[in-house]
Amino acid sequence: MSSSDTAQSDEKAAVTPSAAQERASGWRTIQRVVPYLWPATQAWVRRRVVLALVMLVLAKLVAVATPFFYKAAVDALAAEGAAWMLAIGAVGLTVAYGVARLMEIGFQELRNVLFTRVGQRALRQLALETFEHIHRLSLRYHITRKTGGLSRIIERGVKGVDFLLRFLLFSIFPLILQLLMIAVIFFWLFDIWYLVTVVVTISLYVWFTFRVTEWRVTQRRIMNQQDTDANQKAIDSLLNFETVKYFNAEGMEARRYDSAMARYEEAAVKTNYSLAFLNFGQAMLITTGLVVVMVLAAIGVQRGDLTVGDFVMVNAYMIQITMPLNFLGTVYREIRQALVDMAEMFALLDQPPDVRDVPDAKPLEVSRGNVRFEGVKFGYDTARPILKGIDLDVKGGETVAIVGPSGSGKSTIGRLLFRFYDVTGGAIRIDGQDLRAVTQASLHASIGVVPQDTVLFNDTIAYNIAYGREGASHAEIEAAAKAARIHEFIMSLPEGYETAVGERGLKLSGGEKQRVGIARTLLKNPPIVVLDEATSALDTQTEQSILVSLRQMGEGRTVLTIAHRLSTVVDADRIIVLEEGQIIEEGRHEALLAKGGRYASMWARQSAEAE
Repeated sequence: MSSSDTAQSDEKAAVTPSAAQERASGWRTIQRVVPYLWPATQAWVRRRVVLALVMLVLAKLVAVATPFFYKAAVDALAAEGAAWMLAIGAVGLTVAYGVARLMEIGFQELRNVLFTRVGQRALRQLALETFEHIHRLSLRYHITRKTGGLSRIIERGVKGVDFLLRFLLFSIFPLILQLLMIAVIFFWLFDIWYLVTVVVTISLYVWFTFRVTEWRVTQRRIMNQQDTDANQKAIDSLLNFETVKYFNAEGMEARRYDSAMARYEEAAVKTNYSLAFLNFGQAMLITTGLVVVMVLAAIGVQRGDLTVGDFVMVNAYMIQITMPLNFLGTVYREIRQALVDMAEMFALLDQPPDVRDVPDAKPLEVSRGNVRFEGVKFGYDTARPILKGIDLDVKGGETVAIVGPSGSGKSTIGRLLFRFYDVTGGAIRIDGQDLRAVTQASLHASIGVVPQDTVLFNDTIAYNIAYGREGASHAEIEAAAKAARIHEFIMSLPEGYETAVGERGLKLSGGEKQRVGIARTLLKNPPIVVLDEATSALDTQTEQSILVSLRQMGEGRTVLTIAHRLSTVVDADRIIVLEEGQIIEEGRHEALLAKGGRYASMWARQSAEAE
């Protein structure tokens, strides 16, 4: 084995959890699910769970009593006496047997009816909790996540909870209860060897099932990893459909996807092979136990110790044992896998957000709209600082532009103001309030952002504009569209405001998307606006028409414009020149040109490029 192979094996051994760790993780996962079944604040849920358990116990009591009617009917038919009396007795017992079977099924279905709302409520609550948590996670997490893999983890996790709620409570517990009752009946009515045979069979079956399933879990986890990887590659390729076409990379994408599916195929084949081995071993153990017990019963009938009805009753009880045991193998395998899937989802829920509200956070109150950066330091990596002590005071109602070369920290300032990240040094204040001391919801409500590339939801134009303020009327939506100078364009479309924009707004041009973004920011009506290179992706003619809308939007608001093209900021009240995370120049356009410094050289270069 090569050194690289050895390193990979060591790494795999280091990250693969031990059996003890797996069991501990499984118990922790079950403990995480219990509050959804037994919420402290919802008595109706607890009542339904208790009633469902009562129905479960009644169903099992009836199930265990049913073979007695079967035995009595057979003995009545085999007994000596008047034929009509025996027939009436046998018919009555057979009817009683049928009624008992019907009662068992009725109690089971009533149990399902009682528990369905509890289970669905738990799934809904967990799905909502996961969805909200993902949105609470910081930008640092979302820019490194893989959308396809993330959606797969959530999907498998919620399905795992559904399976666990249905089968752990209503399959494992009733199976144990039924096995105990049958064991007591065998010991009480028959020879002790019946009990010994049943106990040994069940013990060997459970031991074999658990041992083989633990081994299969490792194979299943590898299969899940390959499934996640293949799904992520497929979604990533589809999201970047245009890029794939631009570079004629359909063949390469197909090979990448097929390579991932080949690894999944190999893992799935091994998983199915192990399943065949498990199923055959379980069948052999169950069949052996059944044959031994039936042989004992047949010998008892031959000796005259047992009646034919006893033989039939023993057979009925063995069927009651073998059917759930076969089911146990499937249920345990699925529960084991469900625990693995749920552990991945709960690990996602345990992912802490980088940015949190402090316990006593108060809503942001914006009066003047003054934004102040006081010695702000920040770096995405501690070894690579981006901002190195920024001091900037933006007065309420002022338009301040931040310009500079790529990598100077322009966009980082906008992200820090919106509190996608917390500063590592200094403070950012709005009207004297430290952003870390106010709630994120109130901060986000006070700031409107028009990014470089406005991304739209795959819905109508009206929906995308209305996203700026929940509950906005159609008249308000139209007013925002008119202010953004897109109303006439919308009305020229066959479906008007009900026109679908397509995935990520691809049915609209860049300028049209930007106007929709401006319209929804206007509808939001925030006192502070951040324009993060809002026109840099547009052509010059479209840019000039969009700039008019942006200037109108900035009237009466504090505007922070982050720009690469200097021609878009010549009318700013103040221009800040940023380089290597520090402010090197500050002033109006004309003053900075007259100064002949860094801004003037940037202006000269861009003017030459434009010419």
